[in-house]
Amino acid sequence: MAPSLDFSNWWPKDARKGTPVVVKMENPNYSVVEIDGPDAAFRPVEKSRGKNAKQVTWVLLLKAHRAVGCLAWIASLFWALLGTIKKRLIFRQDVAMASEKLGKGKLLFTVIKAFLVTSLTILAFEVVAYLKGWHYFRNPSLHIPRSTDIQGLLHLVYVTWLSVRADYIAPPIQALSKFCVALFLIQSVDRMILSLGCFWIKYKKIKPRIEGDPFKSDDVEGSAYEYPMVLVQIPMCNEREVYEQSISAVCQLDWPKDRLLVQVLDDSNDESIQYLIKAEVAKWNQKGVNIIYRHRLVRTGYKAGNLKSAMSCEYVQAYEFVAIFDADFQPNPDFLKQTVPHFKDNPDLGLVQARWTFVNKDENLLTRLQNINLCFHFEVEQQVNGVFLNFFGFNGTAGVWRIKALEESGGWLERTTVEDMDIAVRAHLNGWKFIFLNDVKVLCEVPESYEAYRKQQHRWHSGPMHLFRLCLPAIITCKIAIWKKANLILLFFLLRKLILPFYSFTLFCIILPLTMFVPEAELPVWVICYVPVFMSFLNILPSPKSFPFIVPYLLFENTMSVTKFNAMVSGLFQLGSSYEWVVTKKAGRSSESDLLASAEMESKIMNQLQIQRGASESELTELNRLKEQKEAAPVPVKRVNKIYRKELTLAFLLLTASVRSLLSAQGVHFYFLLFQGVTFLLVGLDLIGEQMS
Repeated sequence: MAPSLDFSNWWPKDARKGTPVVVKMENPNYSVVEIDGPDAAFRPVEKSRGKNAKQVTWVLLLKAHRAVGCLAWIASLFWALLGTIKKRLIFRQDVAMASEKLGKGKLLFTVIKAFLVTSLTILAFEVVAYLKGWHYFRNPSLHIPRSTDIQGLLHLVYVTWLSVRADYIAPPIQALSKFCVALFLIQSVDRMILSLGCFWIKYKKIKPRIEGDPFKSDDVEGSAYEYPMVLVQIPMCNEREVYEQSISAVCQLDWPKDRLLVQVLDDSNDESIQYLIKAEVAKWNQKGVNIIYRHRLVRTGYKAGNLKSAMSCEYVQAYEFVAIFDADFQPNPDFLKQTVPHFKDNPDLGLVQARWTFVNKDENLLTRLQNINLCFHFEVEQQVNGVFLNFFGFNGTAGVWRIKALEESGGWLERTTVEDMDIAVRAHLNGWKFIFLNDVKVLCEVPESYEAYRKQQHRWHSGPMHLFRLCLPAIITCKIAIWKKANLILLFFLLRKLILPFYSFTLFCIILPLTMFVPEAELPVWVICYVPVFMSFLNILPSPKSFPFIVPYLLFENTMSVTKFNAMVSGLFQLGSSYEWVVTKKAGRSSESDLLASAEMESKIMNQLQIQRGASESELTELNRLKEQKEAAPVPVKRVNKIYRKELTLAFLLLTASVRSLLSAQGVHFYFLLFQGVTFLLVGLDLIGEQMS
């Protein structure tokens, strides 16, 4: 080992401490230096530079220019909003009133309208009281004046209103607010637990895996491969925009052709669309794909009836698994090879669900906000429930079912509009397990217009409540573990399907404006601001690129609570159109790679000048006629905007409450009510998302 060379002991250390020394030189070229120690002379000297007055002026002018530009932008935006209100509400140019037949929409609209009229009356009354100097509402605990201090009839009415408000109106509002806050906290804890479960899955890298070669035969030689028989179903109804790309994607699945059958289940009532779909099926049939076109004359049971009719065919008995894709879904060629192998050596597995990914998620603000919700749904809810509970709600598409599980669970039933959730619950009660594959993604679309999104959300929130009424007796009497029953009833249905829309609408759209007019019942700031922002932060974590939209997301979710609450009540009590199916409008968008592949495929088809000799002359005539139908351009429909009365009424209600909050000098409440009211106004005027055609 080399010796340590330390020369520090060769000379004595100078233990003296320096004393301040001031050196003055008569030569004016030298500066005065103050030394605090032996090393002070070697320290960097900070030189203070004098600021130029012209530079300061330019900086101030630049800041003023930015401030003026910001104010000008806000003013122009406000002016444009006023112009839109004038055009759509006053002159009614190119607008149509949205239908209120979704549930008991008319009754809810009447209640909100009465609430608005009452709020405006109270606001006018209290503004008059404020101008007269009766500032009792500034401090709810302020002593109400005695009868000897009454100054006229108006003052008497105002003092009487204060007494009635404090003694009879505030207590029930305060009790309801505490109840909603408790539900809010319970639901927030549920979200936090789900997020922690997702973090644990990521940390431990837990995911379903395929062991070995699942298709290798077990014979002695071991050189053959066995592929199970798979049935692929594409249910559709008047899907002019997306039928071609979905059929094309399914027909290109990497699976032996003799072990695969594609069923195109067309419920279209438009003959031109039927001809187009038939032509597409015939084209792929000539290429050797085993594909069948089915059309029902009587469209009963909507999608459930369509799937039930297809499963009743005799040839379905030869197949072991069935994959389902909606008309706007485009699976990758290796989809079946990533999903079907999980069924091998796992006889209790009934469903393998893949994740959705969206081709138009960046199309507009509405699609971006939907992407946040759906990313949390798949990344957190579905994945956590699949890993820890082996149960989750079937998403209706992009999944593979074991046909035996469908048959033992009763098959597709037409009793609700959420047939996917219905079959999932019944399969779970029969002991079947589910697997969610977060890594297997299927391309699809989200609605680009608020009208389509609103109808979709109404069906997604009314159907589960209708199903809950039907399934509750079966859940209670079923012979499964008690904790599974509790999970189904308390978490799956009540907390996530009923409580969430209830407290969201009641707390932020009803109670919060009420507390402005009844200040004795006050909502704390953490309920309005801190907890919702934190919950929105958790929801955005699965889609980190959406963090700039956290505030619009929070406000828009509160806005959608009106539709969700209305749908929840409609489904729970079977009111209005709780059993009405409205097909979600699609735009027919494809990714860039899909467009290139489609163009290449079309060029190959055009180069093929001959058709198979097996086709007869009548078949050629039919194909030519179908091609002419395909080339015929659809008649353009005039694009119009929709006016949503409930959203507009709530917008004016919240804006009225924000004005009332100014009298009480409540800063956070004012800004929240202001921004939430503006959000309701934008949605009510159909200024979010694309317009319906």
